[in-house]
Parts: sequence; C-alpha cells; structure tokens
Amino acid sequence: MALSGLKIQKLLPRTNCKECGSNTCLAFAMKLAAKKVELSACPYASDEAKRVLGAAAEPPVRGVKLGPDGGLRLGEETVLYRHERSFVSPTAIAVDIDETLPTSQLEATLTAIGDYAIDRVGDDYGVDMVSVTQRGDRAEAFVDLAKRAWEACRKPLVLRSSDPQALTRAAIAVKGSGSLIAGVDAEHADALWPVAQQSGHAIGITAPDLDSLLALSTRLRDAGCKDMVLELPALSLAERFQLASIARRAALKHGAKPLGLPHLAFLEGDDPLDLAVTATTEICKYGGIVVLPCFDPALLAAMLTLRLNIYTDPQKPIQVEPGLYPIVEPGPDSPVFVTTNFSLTYFLVSGELENSGLSAWLLVPECEGMSVLTAWAAGKFSGAHIARFAQSIELDSRVAGRRIVIPGLVAQISGELEETMPGWSVLVGPQQAADLEGFIKTKFS
Repeated sequence: MALSGLKIQKLLPRTNCKECGSNTCLAFAMKLAAKKVELSACPYASDEAKRVLGAAAEPPVRGVKLGPDGGLRLGEETVLYRHERSFVSPTAIAVDIDETLPTSQLEATLTAIGDYAIDRVGDDYGVDMVSVTQRGDRAEAFVDLAKRAWEACRKPLVLRSSDPQALTRAAIAVKGSGSLIAGVDAEHADALWPVAQQSGHAIGITAPDLDSLLALSTRLRDAGCKDMVLELPALSLAERFQLASIARRAALKHGAKPLGLPHLAFLEGDDPLDLAVTATTEICKYGGIVVLPCFDPALLAAMLTLRLNIYTDPQKPIQVEPGLYPIVEPGPDSPVFVTTNFSLTYFLVSGELENSGLSAWLLVPECEGMSVLTAWAAGKFSGAHIARFAQSIELDSRVAGRRIVIPGLVAQISGELEETMPGWSVLVGPQQAADLEGFIKTKFS
C-alpha cells in the first residue's frame, strides 16, 4: 500500500534541516510519496525509515546520474503521460564517433560538438554526450579516442565495443567522467559492472529479447548493481515504440523495478528524415539517451526544440524573470515598452524591438507566466499592477524620458496607468508584436 506524505513524515527526523534539498521534512515526505526523490537524500533517516520506506519510496523509473558532477540526470519518471503531471529528465542526446574516421574529421566533429549551442527561451542547449564506438580491431585506438573525446568536450561518454577488455581499458582511462559502458550482455556483465562501479560509470545492458533483458537486469540488481540503463532489443521503429511502452507501464503500474530504468537507443542510417522520425519517437516515448550516428546541426536543432516542448511542465508556463530589460543600448531618455513575463510573449516583443533598431527599455512585471490577455483577465496586468512593479524597481530614477508603451490588447488600462504613474505619457501600442516595427517608425522616427 502506498504511504501518504503525512505518514511518511512521521518516519522522518522532522528537524527541517534542509540538507535533502526541501525546505521542510513534510515537503520532502510529499516528494517521497510522489516518488520524485529517494530516501537516500535524507542524511538522517533512521534504520526503521529505511526499512519501511526504502524500496517503496524510489521513483518507478530509477534515477541515474551521469557526468563528473552527476549533472546529467536520467530516469526518475513517475507518469506514463506528460499531461498527468510532467516528464522529469529530458532525453540525453549524444553524437557517435568512431576510431576509423580520419583524424581531421574526428577533430572537426569533436570541436563542433563542444561548440554547438542553440538559444531557446533564454537558455542555451547543446549535445549532452559523446558516443565512442569501436568499429575496428585496434583497442588502443578506441581507448585513445575515448580519452580525446573526454578531454576535448568534457561531456560524459557512451563507450561501445564488442571487446570487453577494450571497454575496461577505456572506462579506466576516463575514470571520473561519469560515463556509460554500453552493450553489456549477460556473458560479460559480471566482469564489467564492477569496473563501471570502480570508475564511477553506469552500464547499459542489452539482451536479444525483453525476457532475457528482464532476467539480466534482475540478476544485476540483486547483485547490487543499481546504475543501469536498458538497451531495448528492437529491429524496427514499431518494436521500439512497443517495447518502450511495455517497459514503462510495467514499471509504473506493476512495480517491475528491473524494467524501471532509463532506455538507451543507438540510431543507424544516413537518411535525415528517418533519423528525425526515430529520434522524435524516442524523445516522446520514454527515451533516456538517444545516440545520433553523425553530427547534424539541423537535426540537433529540431530534436532539442522538440525535447524542450515535451519536457516542460504542462501545468506551468515557461517564464522569464521579471525586470527591466535593455534593448539595443538604451539611455535614460529611451521609451519603455511593457509586456508580460510569459516567455513566448517576451521573446516575440523583444525580438521585434531589436529588429526595429530602436533603443528602448522592456518592462516585464510578474504575471505568473501568463500571456497579455490572460494576465489582464486574471488581474495580473492592470495599470495599478504595472505601476507597483515600476515603483518596486525604481523605474523613475532609471528612466527620465517618461514615455511608456502598453500592448494594444489592453488599451483599456491606459487611463488607470496614467493615474498611478503621474508624469508619464502612456502610449497604446499595436495589438500584435509583428506590428511593432511599423508603430515605432510612426511614433519614434
């Protein structure tokens, strides 16, 4: 039977020490009840609490941390469908290289992987991991490439080879990188997982069918191996989709902990459309790590954007920090434009202002991530609300021009804003951000 947060709290120290990352023991207990954290996060949990809560408090999909600081997180999922709550750990995207490539191509690819970044809603996103595959028969070249990839990119690796000795040497060579030893089968698992544990890596286990994979996962779990990912046996996109769904449902609905692990998928082929379809399926349907066969900036941009959409909380709008933002080096006499802190609205407005070439300020009050009309309807974007925020950031002392532009969709607040911001001239802008450039040419040229 699942324990409620209040029952779990009674088993905790109740000191509110905050060392677990939560403000109170009750808040931590609620996270335990929702299977969002593990009991091990509490440094003062009693033996009784560990006995009662230990396994029951684990997320249905076990969390695996990669990278030297554990910053790349996989798993920890608690729902089958995003709209139920949200997905937690975004699919890690890796790019594959191998030792048979020409040196110049390898160097160029590693440089491109390390430098690649795209901006989405104010944050930079890039390649998460580098997959190093041994395709030839020279173990030394594989080990050297693993070291070179780690030193060049400082990203965790996916080490893949059919030679367990080469995998062992490579794992030791990049010890401390928090990487993943992939392709570990039943024959070599007992030898390789202690190597992974000693080197600070996780392992990716594989088997010819789901039953065999379940048996291998169970055996390793019983032996004490915890940090694993599953490479699901699949020959087609349909099989990949089906097996991923079966494994997630078994973990969430039936408590099958050996299947409650992140998934690893190696994509093959050179057709960009086929790769995009397969990668999309992995991101939408429970992929933990997706390894692309080559570095393709266009494909990466599409996948990173899709991933951002899938792994945002559907119940919480994407927001920017409230504040006063400079556009094109404004001065004290530059006009002030106003919008909400809903990210899409902010970036549309700021982009149009930048394109116009006008030096201006963009005032963004706290609107709980709502759009203009929604915030106005909720009472979060009124004249008084904007005036209070302007006063809180001492706008009067920072801007002398005293011209403020509000969105045309809320023209009705202009009178209230003039009353609450005496001395300011209130202009009503266009209803759509796309019309800002024409408005600016008319009013400020």
